[in-house]
Amino acid sequence: MIAWVYLGIAIACEVVAALSLRMAVSSRRAWYGLVATGYVVAFVLLSLSLSAGMPLSVAYGVWTAAGVALTAILGKFLFNEPFTWVLALGVALIMGGVLLVEMGRL
Repeated sequence: MIAWVYLGIAIACEVVAALSLRMAVSSRRAWYGLVATGYVVAFVLLSLSLSAGMPLSVAYGVWTAAGVALTAILGKFLFNEPFTWVLALGVALIMGGVLLVEMGRL
């Protein structure tokens, strides 16, 4: 259970870092501090989830899929970036792939 908590917080930190990167390149460079911190904390927490027994394929797959989906959705609302049906299909395919990886372990 703790592995999933670590992974959830890692995902949140990675998404904050990615969104901060968008802010850093479009406005003030001060955002780079949050970018670096977010990615470092995300990787530390990802490693903690692995140390707690989560398989690498599951941890990395969920981390990546959730990060892509959340970043795309939040990018639409925060930065008015396009969220087309093709992008939505791509996110769905990534999530489906992660589900298949998880089911393949059974």
